[in-house]
Amino acid sequence: MTIRVVAFGGGHGLSVSLRALRRCAPELDLDITAVVTVGDDGGSSGRLRAERGGLPPGDLRQALVALAGDHPATRRSAGLFQHRFAEVADGGRDGLAGHAVGNLVLCGLMESLGDPVAALEHAGAMLGAVGRVLPMSCQPVDIEARVRGADPGRPDEVCTVRGQHQVAVTTGRVESLRLTPQAPAACAEAVAAIGAAEWLIFGPGSWYTSVLPHLLVPQLAAAILASPARRLVTLNLAAEKETLGLSVADHLAALRWYLPELAVDFVLADAKAVGDPEPVDRAAESLGARLVLAPVAVDDGTPRHDPAALGAALVPVLGADR
Repeated sequence: MTIRVVAFGGGHGLSVSLRALRRCAPELDLDITAVVTVGDDGGSSGRLRAERGGLPPGDLRQALVALAGDHPATRRSAGLFQHRFAEVADGGRDGLAGHAVGNLVLCGLMESLGDPVAALEHAGAMLGAVGRVLPMSCQPVDIEARVRGADPGRPDEVCTVRGQHQVAVTTGRVESLRLTPQAPAACAEAVAAIGAAEWLIFGPGSWYTSVLPHLLVPQLAAAILASPARRLVTLNLAAEKETLGLSVADHLAALRWYLPELAVDFVLADAKAVGDPEPVDRAAESLGARLVLAPVAVDDGTPRHDPAALGAALVPVLGADR
Protein backbone atom coordinates (compact mmCIF):
# COMPACT_ATOMS: atom_id res chain seq x y z
CA MET A 1 0.00 0.00 0.00
CA THR A 2 1.31 3.43 -0.95
CA ILE A 3 1.69 5.89 1.93
CA ARG A 4 1.38 9.56 0.95
CA VAL A 5 3.85 11.73 2.88
CA VAL A 6 4.19 15.52 2.87
CA ALA A 7 7.44 16.91 4.30
CA PHE A 8 7.69 20.61 5.21
CA GLY A 9 10.90 22.62 5.45
CA GLY A 10 13.72 24.16 3.46
CA GLY A 11 17.44 23.97 2.90
CA HIS A 12 19.64 21.23 4.33
CA GLY A 13 17.09 20.06 6.93
CA LEU A 14 14.43 19.24 4.35
CA SER A 15 17.05 17.72 2.06
CA VAL A 16 18.16 15.22 4.74
CA SER A 17 14.51 14.43 5.56
CA LEU A 18 13.80 13.65 1.90
CA ARG A 19 16.92 11.50 1.59
CA ALA A 20 15.86 9.62 4.71
CA LEU A 21 12.36 9.06 3.34
CA ARG A 22 13.88 7.60 0.19
CA ARG A 23 15.85 5.18 2.41
CA CYS A 24 12.53 3.79 3.71
CA ALA A 25 12.21 1.74 0.51
CA PRO A 26 11.80 -1.19 -0.01
CA GLU A 27 10.16 -1.61 3.41
CA LEU A 28 7.64 1.16 2.69
CA ASP A 29 6.12 2.39 -0.57
CA LEU A 30 6.09 6.17 -0.06
CA ASP A 31 4.60 8.85 -2.30
CA ILE A 32 6.71 11.87 -1.27
CA THR A 33 5.77 15.55 -1.61
CA ALA A 34 8.10 18.28 -0.35
CA VAL A 35 6.58 21.66 0.53
CA VAL A 36 9.34 24.26 0.58
CA THR A 37 9.67 27.71 2.15
CA VAL A 38 10.10 30.63 -0.27
CA GLY A 39 11.65 33.29 1.97
CA ASP A 40 15.34 32.88 1.09
CA ASP A 41 17.04 36.21 0.43
CA GLY A 42 20.72 35.28 0.75
CA GLY A 43 23.42 34.11 -1.64
CA SER A 44 22.56 33.06 -5.19
CA SER A 45 18.83 32.82 -4.42
CA GLY A 46 18.76 36.32 -2.98
CA ARG A 47 20.56 37.76 -5.99
CA LEU A 48 18.21 36.08 -8.47
CA ARG A 49 15.18 37.11 -6.45
CA ALA A 50 16.35 40.75 -6.36
CA GLU A 51 17.44 40.91 -10.00
CA ARG A 52 14.81 38.75 -11.73
CA GLY A 53 11.89 38.54 -9.31
CA GLY A 54 10.05 35.30 -8.77
CA LEU A 55 10.64 32.59 -6.21
CA PRO A 56 14.08 32.08 -4.67
CA PRO A 57 15.21 28.78 -6.22
CA GLY A 58 17.89 27.48 -3.82
CA ASP A 59 15.77 25.53 -1.32
CA LEU A 60 13.60 24.20 -4.16
CA ARG A 61 16.75 23.03 -5.97
CA GLN A 62 18.06 21.22 -2.90
CA ALA A 63 14.75 19.37 -2.47
CA LEU A 64 14.74 18.31 -6.14
CA VAL A 65 18.32 17.05 -5.91
CA ALA A 66 17.49 15.07 -2.75
CA LEU A 67 14.72 13.31 -4.69
CA ALA A 68 16.74 12.81 -7.90
CA GLY A 69 16.62 9.33 -9.39
CA ASP A 70 19.44 6.80 -9.19
CA HIS A 71 20.10 6.35 -12.92
CA PRO A 72 23.69 7.45 -13.73
CA ALA A 73 22.44 10.12 -16.15
CA THR A 74 20.08 11.65 -13.59
CA ARG A 75 22.80 11.51 -10.93
CA ARG A 76 25.04 13.50 -13.28
CA SER A 77 22.22 15.99 -13.84
CA ALA A 78 21.78 16.30 -10.08
CA GLY A 79 25.50 16.98 -9.74
CA LEU A 80 25.21 19.65 -12.43
CA PHE A 81 22.30 21.28 -10.58
CA GLN A 82 24.54 21.53 -7.50
CA HIS A 83 27.57 22.88 -9.38
CA ARG A 84 28.36 26.41 -8.25
CA PHE A 85 30.32 28.78 -10.48
CA ALA A 86 33.59 29.91 -8.91
CA GLU A 87 34.99 33.41 -8.94
CA VAL A 88 37.09 34.20 -12.03
CA ALA A 89 40.83 33.90 -11.43
CA ASP A 90 41.70 37.56 -12.08
CA GLY A 91 39.05 38.83 -9.67
CA GLY A 92 37.15 40.66 -12.41
CA ARG A 93 33.38 41.08 -12.61
CA ASP A 94 31.55 37.84 -13.22
CA GLY A 95 27.78 37.65 -13.04
CA LEU A 96 27.82 33.84 -12.79
CA ALA A 97 30.14 33.62 -9.78
CA GLY A 98 28.38 32.10 -6.78
CA HIS A 99 25.33 30.90 -8.70
CA ALA A 100 24.36 27.22 -8.64
CA VAL A 101 23.51 25.88 -12.10
CA GLY A 102 20.21 24.47 -10.81
CA ASN A 103 19.19 27.90 -9.51
CA LEU A 104 19.64 29.35 -13.00
CA VAL A 105 17.75 26.44 -14.59
CA LEU A 106 14.82 26.86 -12.21
CA CYS A 107 14.81 30.61 -12.71
CA GLY A 108 14.73 30.09 -16.49
CA LEU A 109 11.97 27.48 -16.28
CA MET A 110 9.82 29.69 -14.04
CA GLU A 111 10.23 32.62 -16.43
CA SER A 112 9.60 30.60 -19.60
CA LEU A 113 6.66 28.57 -18.28
CA GLY A 114 5.17 31.34 -16.15
CA ASP A 115 4.16 28.82 -13.47
CA PRO A 116 6.43 27.73 -10.59
CA VAL A 117 4.62 24.41 -10.17
CA ALA A 118 4.99 23.54 -13.87
CA ALA A 119 8.65 24.60 -13.69
CA LEU A 120 9.29 22.32 -10.72
CA GLU A 121 7.51 19.41 -12.42
CA HIS A 122 9.68 19.89 -15.52
CA ALA A 123 12.87 20.08 -13.44
CA GLY A 124 11.76 17.00 -11.51
CA ALA A 125 11.38 15.11 -14.79
CA MET A 126 14.89 16.23 -15.80
CA LEU A 127 16.24 14.73 -12.56
CA GLY A 128 14.06 11.61 -12.56
CA ALA A 129 12.73 12.77 -9.18
CA VAL A 130 11.03 10.08 -7.08
CA GLY A 131 8.66 12.58 -5.52
CA ARG A 132 7.22 16.03 -6.01
CA VAL A 133 8.54 19.44 -4.94
CA LEU A 134 6.12 22.32 -4.36
CA PRO A 135 6.54 25.85 -2.99
CA MET A 136 4.53 26.76 0.11
CA SER A 137 3.36 29.81 -1.86
CA CYS A 138 3.77 30.81 -5.50
CA GLN A 139 4.80 34.28 -4.39
CA PRO A 140 8.04 35.00 -2.53
CA VAL A 141 7.74 36.06 1.10
CA ASP A 142 9.91 38.02 3.48
CA ILE A 143 10.60 36.80 7.00
CA GLU A 144 10.77 39.24 9.90
CA ALA A 145 11.51 38.55 13.55
CA ARG A 146 11.32 40.54 16.76
CA VAL A 147 14.63 39.75 18.42
CA ARG A 148 15.78 40.49 21.94
CA GLY A 149 19.51 41.17 22.33
CA ALA A 150 20.38 41.27 18.63
CA ASP A 151 22.90 43.94 19.65
CA PRO A 152 25.17 42.29 22.27
CA GLY A 153 25.74 45.71 23.82
CA ARG A 154 22.00 46.07 24.49
CA PRO A 155 20.90 42.62 25.68
CA ASP A 156 17.41 43.72 26.76
CA GLU A 157 16.54 45.74 23.67
CA VAL A 158 14.01 44.27 21.22
CA CYS A 159 14.37 45.15 17.54
CA THR A 160 13.02 43.94 14.20
CA VAL A 161 15.36 41.79 12.10
CA ARG A 162 14.33 41.57 8.46
CA GLY A 163 15.15 38.87 5.92
CA GLN A 164 15.56 35.12 6.22
CA HIS A 165 19.35 35.30 6.15
CA GLN A 166 19.55 37.94 8.87
CA VAL A 167 17.08 36.03 11.08
CA ALA A 168 19.07 32.82 10.56
CA VAL A 169 22.33 34.39 11.73
CA THR A 170 20.99 36.61 14.51
CA THR A 171 22.68 36.08 17.88
CA GLY A 172 19.71 37.39 19.86
CA ARG A 173 16.63 35.50 21.01
CA VAL A 174 13.75 35.42 18.53
CA GLU A 175 10.56 36.43 20.35
CA SER A 176 8.11 36.46 17.45
CA LEU A 177 8.02 35.76 13.75
CA ARG A 178 5.93 37.07 10.87
CA LEU A 179 5.75 36.98 7.10
CA THR A 180 5.41 39.82 4.63
CA PRO A 181 2.85 39.73 3.10
CA GLN A 182 1.19 38.51 6.27
CA ALA A 183 -1.26 36.20 4.49
CA PRO A 184 0.39 34.94 1.30
CA ALA A 185 -1.74 32.66 -0.85
CA ALA A 186 -0.78 29.02 -0.39
CA CYS A 187 0.22 26.91 -3.38
CA ALA A 188 -3.04 25.14 -4.33
CA GLU A 189 -1.26 21.89 -5.14
CA ALA A 190 0.40 21.92 -1.71
CA VAL A 191 -2.99 22.37 -0.02
CA ALA A 192 -4.36 19.42 -2.03
CA ALA A 193 -1.36 17.24 -1.14
CA ILE A 194 -1.85 17.97 2.57
CA GLY A 195 -5.50 16.98 2.36
CA ALA A 196 -4.65 13.68 0.66
CA ALA A 197 -1.70 12.73 2.89
CA GLU A 198 -1.37 9.94 5.43
CA TRP A 199 1.61 11.64 7.12
CA LEU A 200 2.76 15.25 7.59
CA ILE A 201 6.42 15.64 8.63
CA PHE A 202 7.92 18.79 10.15
CA GLY A 203 11.69 19.20 10.58
CA PRO A 204 14.53 18.83 10.94
CA GLY A 205 15.72 22.25 9.86
CA SER A 206 16.15 25.86 10.87
CA TRP A 207 13.13 26.27 13.13
CA TYR A 208 12.30 29.94 12.55
CA THR A 209 13.29 30.19 8.90
CA SER A 210 12.43 26.76 7.46
CA VAL A 211 9.84 25.02 9.67
CA LEU A 212 7.61 27.61 11.37
CA PRO A 213 6.98 29.80 8.26
CA HIS A 214 4.62 27.12 6.89
CA LEU A 215 2.38 27.61 9.92
CA LEU A 216 2.13 31.34 9.14
CA VAL A 217 0.51 30.80 5.73
CA PRO A 218 -3.21 30.80 6.66
CA GLN A 219 -4.37 28.36 3.97
CA LEU A 220 -1.54 25.96 4.74
CA ALA A 221 -2.21 26.16 8.47
CA ALA A 222 -5.91 25.47 7.88
CA ALA A 223 -5.09 22.52 5.61
CA ILE A 224 -2.69 21.07 8.19
CA LEU A 225 -5.33 21.29 10.93
CA ALA A 226 -8.05 19.83 8.69
CA SER A 227 -5.92 17.01 7.28
CA PRO A 228 -6.73 13.48 8.51
CA ALA A 229 -3.00 12.68 8.30
CA ARG A 230 -0.87 11.75 11.27
CA ARG A 231 1.86 14.22 12.15
CA LEU A 232 5.53 13.67 12.94
CA VAL A 233 8.06 16.22 14.19
CA THR A 234 11.75 15.42 13.73
CA LEU A 235 13.85 17.46 16.14
CA ASN A 236 17.21 19.05 15.40
CA LEU A 237 20.44 17.71 16.86
CA ALA A 238 21.80 21.08 18.04
CA ALA A 239 20.72 24.69 18.35
CA GLU A 240 21.53 27.03 15.47
CA LYS A 241 22.26 30.74 15.80
CA GLU A 242 18.59 31.61 15.43
CA THR A 243 17.59 29.19 18.21
CA LEU A 244 20.40 29.76 20.72
CA GLY A 245 18.89 29.64 24.20
CA LEU A 246 15.94 27.59 22.94
CA SER A 247 15.77 24.15 24.56
CA VAL A 248 14.66 21.05 22.68
CA ALA A 249 11.33 21.27 24.51
CA ASP A 250 11.05 24.95 23.53
CA HIS A 251 11.19 23.92 19.86
CA LEU A 252 7.99 21.92 20.38
CA ALA A 253 6.38 24.74 22.36
CA ALA A 254 7.05 27.09 19.43
CA LEU A 255 4.91 24.88 17.16
CA ARG A 256 1.99 25.23 19.56
CA TRP A 257 2.63 29.00 19.88
CA TYR A 258 2.23 29.60 16.15
CA LEU A 259 -0.51 27.02 15.58
CA PRO A 260 -2.30 26.52 18.94
CA GLU A 261 -4.65 23.81 17.67
CA LEU A 262 -1.84 21.67 16.26
CA ALA A 263 -1.83 18.07 17.46
CA VAL A 264 1.15 15.81 16.82
CA ASP A 265 1.33 12.01 16.90
CA PHE A 266 5.07 11.35 17.17
CA VAL A 267 8.19 13.34 18.01
CA LEU A 268 11.43 11.75 16.77
CA ALA A 269 14.69 12.74 18.45
CA ASP A 270 18.22 11.52 18.99
CA ALA A 271 18.77 10.33 22.57
CA LYS A 272 22.23 11.87 22.84
CA ALA A 273 21.03 15.25 21.55
CA VAL A 274 18.04 15.29 23.92
CA GLY A 275 19.97 14.60 27.11
CA ASP A 276 17.40 14.37 29.89
CA PRO A 277 14.33 13.10 28.00
CA GLU A 278 11.77 14.11 30.64
CA PRO A 279 11.22 17.77 29.57
CA VAL A 280 11.04 16.73 25.91
CA ASP A 281 8.66 13.90 26.77
CA ARG A 282 6.40 16.38 28.60
CA ALA A 283 6.55 18.85 25.70
CA ALA A 284 5.69 16.07 23.24
CA GLU A 285 2.83 14.95 25.46
CA SER A 286 1.44 18.50 25.52
CA LEU A 287 1.05 18.20 21.73
CA GLY A 288 -0.55 14.76 22.09
CA ALA A 289 2.59 13.05 20.81
CA ARG A 290 4.68 10.08 21.82
CA LEU A 291 8.43 10.66 21.99
CA VAL A 292 10.53 8.21 19.97
CA LEU A 293 14.28 8.18 20.67
CA ALA A 294 16.62 6.71 18.06
CA PRO A 295 20.28 7.11 17.02
CA VAL A 296 19.84 9.31 13.93
CA ALA A 297 23.11 11.34 13.96
CA VAL A 298 26.21 10.69 11.89
CA ASP A 299 28.97 8.76 13.66
CA ASP A 300 31.62 11.50 13.64
CA GLY A 301 30.04 13.47 16.48
CA THR A 302 28.97 16.45 14.36
CA PRO A 303 25.32 17.58 14.77
CA ARG A 304 24.15 16.22 11.42
CA HIS A 305 21.47 13.66 10.69
CA ASP A 306 22.52 10.48 8.89
CA PRO A 307 19.91 9.86 6.14
CA ALA A 308 20.31 6.08 6.44
CA ALA A 309 19.90 6.09 10.23
CA LEU A 310 17.01 8.56 10.06
CA GLY A 311 15.34 6.43 7.40
CA ALA A 312 15.72 3.32 9.56
CA ALA A 313 14.08 5.19 12.47
CA LEU A 314 11.23 6.41 10.26
CA VAL A 315 10.24 2.97 8.92
CA PRO A 316 8.55 1.62 12.08
CA VAL A 317 6.89 4.99 12.77
CA LEU A 318 5.47 5.60 9.29
CA GLY A 319 4.59 1.94 8.85
CA ALA A 320 2.73 1.62 12.14
CA ASP A 321 -0.99 0.93 12.05
CA ARG A 322 -3.26 3.55 13.51
